Amino acid sequence: MFDKNLIDLSVMSTEQIDKIIRKAKKIMQSPADYRHACDGKILATLFYEPSTRTQMSFQTAMLKLGGRTIGFDNPMNSSVSKGESLKDTITIVGEYADIIAIRHPVEGTAAAASLYAGVPVINCGDGGHLHPTQTLADIITLSCEKGRLDNLRVGVCGDLLNGRTVHSLIKTLAKYPNNSFVLISTKELSVPLYVIDILEKNGCKYEISHSLADAITDLDVLYMTRIQRERFASEEDYQAQKNVFVLDKEKLDKAREDMIILHPLPRVNEITVDIDDDPRALYFKQAQYGMYGRMALILLLLQDDEFFVENRPFVVSNHHCNNPKCITQQEPYLPNLSYEKLGMVMCGYCDKRID
Repeated sequence: MFDKNLIDLSVMSTEQIDKIIRKAKKIMQSPADYRHACDGKILATLFYEPSTRTQMSFQTAMLKLGGRTIGFDNPMNSSVSKGESLKDTITIVGEYADIIAIRHPVEGTAAAASLYAGVPVINCGDGGHLHPTQTLADIITLSCEKGRLDNLRVGVCGDLLNGRTVHSLIKTLAKYPNNSFVLISTKELSVPLYVIDILEKNGCKYEISHSLADAITDLDVLYMTRIQRERFASEEDYQAQKNVFVLDKEKLDKAREDMIILHPLPRVNEITVDIDDDPRALYFKQAQYGMYGRMALILLLLQDDEFFVENRPFVVSNHHCNNPKCITQQEPYLPNLSYEKLGMVMCGYCDKRID
């Protein structure tokens, strides 16, 4: 099945991803040529969860293309506070806007929204599941700064369990040849098994490390992430994990001169501020690349009739997802969508194993 939504970047072909990168680079080179590209179009940003860069970069992207924006950044300022279902909210907003960008704290929400929108839906983060447009920012940065998306040794560090940006990045880079990964985390915050399955299916080499100082010595890319306080069941659990991995000058001195440092932001204290002036620190520039990537994505979804995303072959089944963080637990009217992967039945919303 094909559609015009971007829920998971990993379902796209490398050719489609490269097309977005090429379009982003064209916009960077000549932004004035695109000032009226989306005249008369409206982007709705529906942010059920706090955001700075993602929300503002989408809004800025649409404004720079000549379009307009509507939406909310606090669901309590909308009819959601009165108990309105996701289906009803999305159906109405789809009548007002030409394209929707949605962030939600519950896994699988963007996929659910795409069933009812009637216009393209872009996943801006769904709980600890995925964040495909952050991955766009990441890979455009890699393409521009490293000149390639293959043959990279990538270290990902921090909250690999709940880090949706990490999941999206690994799944996407696994598509490109000869990439390898060093997974740096505590045992409690290690990457989910479904991500390991993807690495093994794609023949990607990976290592597990519990020491940033040991892992940093031979990386092309270090992708730092914060310990996500909002994903923990208790403050005690969070306090036990925070500050375990901190990139400072002492550790950075062990890294290669051509290694680059990325971070999806916000930063809490996992990168000391004295790193900011190091030429390898590209996380602020990375955010700028992300805006151009979102401009390119909006243009392709709205204007390129040949730009479609191939979805997994979902079926409506009797299988019900038991993941307590899945959107099906909050919106019971949703059809039970599933697909098969490696002989397992997976939820069509949150990608967790069902049986």
